[in-house]
Amino acid sequence: MRGKQYQQLKLTAPRAANADYGRKLKTYQNNTKIIAQPGIVMKVLRRKRIILFIAYFLLLVLTMLNLANYRWSKQPQQCSHQVRGTAFQGRSDIRFLYRSTLAKKRQLVYVLTTWRSGSSFFGELFNQNPDVFFLYEPMWHIWQKLYPGDAVSLQGAARDMLSSLYRCDLSVFQLYNSPGGKNFTSLGLFGATLNKVICSYPLCSAYRKELVGMVDDKVCKKCPPQGLRLLEEECLKYNTVVIKGVRVLDVNVLAPLMEDPSLDLKVIHLVRDPRAVANSRIKSRHGLIRENLQVVRSRDPKLRRIPFVDAGHKISKKDGADYHSIGAMEVICDRTYRTLRTALNPPGWLKGKYLAVRYEDLVENPVRILRHVYRFANLSANHDIEAFALNMTNGTNSSSKPFIVSARNATQAASAWRTLLSMQQIRQVEDYCHQAMALLGYERVRTAAEAKDLSKSLLAASKL
Repeated sequence: MRGKQYQQLKLTAPRAANADYGRKLKTYQNNTKIIAQPGIVMKVLRRKRIILFIAYFLLLVLTMLNLANYRWSKQPQQCSHQVRGTAFQGRSDIRFLYRSTLAKKRQLVYVLTTWRSGSSFFGELFNQNPDVFFLYEPMWHIWQKLYPGDAVSLQGAARDMLSSLYRCDLSVFQLYNSPGGKNFTSLGLFGATLNKVICSYPLCSAYRKELVGMVDDKVCKKCPPQGLRLLEEECLKYNTVVIKGVRVLDVNVLAPLMEDPSLDLKVIHLVRDPRAVANSRIKSRHGLIRENLQVVRSRDPKLRRIPFVDAGHKISKKDGADYHSIGAMEVICDRTYRTLRTALNPPGWLKGKYLAVRYEDLVENPVRILRHVYRFANLSANHDIEAFALNMTNGTNSSSKPFIVSARNATQAASAWRTLLSMQQIRQVEDYCHQAMALLGYERVRTAAEAKDLSKSLLAASKL
């Protein structure tokens, strides 16, 4: 019995092995048949090639469409045709992904100053230059939107806006737009109707940037509003960008921008006798109500101050406005002094990048100061711009309407405070500003008679 079982096992084992071998052999033969048929292989490869070709063709079409759209957006638009476009995208637009690598390093200038320091006229010296992209008071939008925030608390927002604007990213204005409001346009920017870039070709045909002359805001208002994207593209064409502002109170606020290796930022500090500034602020009190309140809100409540009026004086509404106009000088002069102290012993980020200009020196010798300022900003002053500066400071009028740039006798206007301010007001301003005045060369007066004696100069050499 055991012998039979042994014989069966002996016969079964080879059969099982042979069956397994047969299956493997059959599979091998089938594979060999497939390999031996080149038509099947070619069909598979052909399908793969067709799929790759379709994918490549679709990618090529999408690329061509993007290039065509980009070239269309770069073409200058005629003033008579209002540009139709989608809502402003800002940094979400794909072009911003490449801007940092494609944009060349340019000369950036910030004119650091305060209200009523002759800054509108000083800004025109850059606005008139055909090689300059100039922006006038862009931080106005921040102060209006965040009113009644105090001046000091708004400094960070002002710096962040400048960081975007110097990179020609104007989408930052949308942050200060009214909820649900229309998108910003070129004419929506503060001071737009006096801006030579906005009112000249290719954004508008009203003016030519290379021709020197003041812009008539009534003419510029007729220009069609253009999208900020076109203004950005125009900004990128310029090698020099200048921004003038009165809402950065201290140069130290700008330190992060001046330390940024991707920005070549310089600061021109325009200063003026604080007593003349106070007098002009009083004259334009109605136009500076909100700004005066925002600055006064930053005063130190613990400080003791000279009384605003003499004892027994009957307070009127005018006195209240004058109080805020002069009271703001405390904050302004404190921040000016901080800037001057930093400039006297400049840190590395400020060395060679700071220039102080006294308004009194500018109006006394406009051509010389203009050339000095332009050299600092790596610009060239031509004859037309020099003649413009000379004419604007040698007019027949001693004053003009606030916030309006016009030809005047600037030397007389610079000393008008000596006959218009009361001795009490002069003492107040000097008490607030004596440290900054000492560094800038503005001498104090001892009596009312000395203040009114215009033959006596109160201007000494500056320590900067």
